[in-house]
Amino acid sequence: MADTGILIVGVGGQGTLLSSRILGEVALRSGLDVKVSEVHGMAQRGGSVVTHVRFGEKIYSPLVGMGQADFILAFEKLEALRWAGYLKKGGIIISNAQEIPPIPVTMGYQKYPENINGTLADIATTCMVDAGKIASDCGSAKAVNVVLLGVLASRLDFEKELWLKIIEETVPPKTVEINKEAFKRGYEAILEKREM
Repeated sequence: MADTGILIVGVGGQGTLLSSRILGEVALRSGLDVKVSEVHGMAQRGGSVVTHVRFGEKIYSPLVGMGQADFILAFEKLEALRWAGYLKKGGIIISNAQEIPPIPVTMGYQKYPENINGTLADIATTCMVDAGKIASDCGSAKAVNVVLLGVLASRLDFEKELWLKIIEETVPPKTVEINKEAFKRGYEAILEKREM
């Protein structure tokens, strides 16, 4: 498999780190070399959280450089826009449609940017998913991260059953079925879009 770089971005509490752990474990158990690096901002106060995940035959650095990401997996629209400069030409942005206003916006010092969908679409192939609704339909709004992992998984060459096995091993036992369903719904969401 060609070296692949993925940036997973969100705000504190959205499960960015859990998602990177699942993705890294899937790549590792598929026989690839994997490097994961986490960067926490003011995560406890709704600040950005970003993880860099790289995998391939031999990976020497954990960091995805500017203009080198194959995918940006964003759990919030503004975070997708904030990190879009890391995407390489031909890369794909997968983003949750949810808007979470950052503190300067909630305090009234700034406005949430308009037309983020249009801006992202001008930058790259973008898949905007209402992951919050899908997660809620599965039984927990907290499963947004796993819905989006499902969307990403449909674009990678790892076996779907391996993803489900690692999700089962990683999430709290009482949430296993919700998360497995969230993953499946995310996986199917992108397939439906491809057929359009």
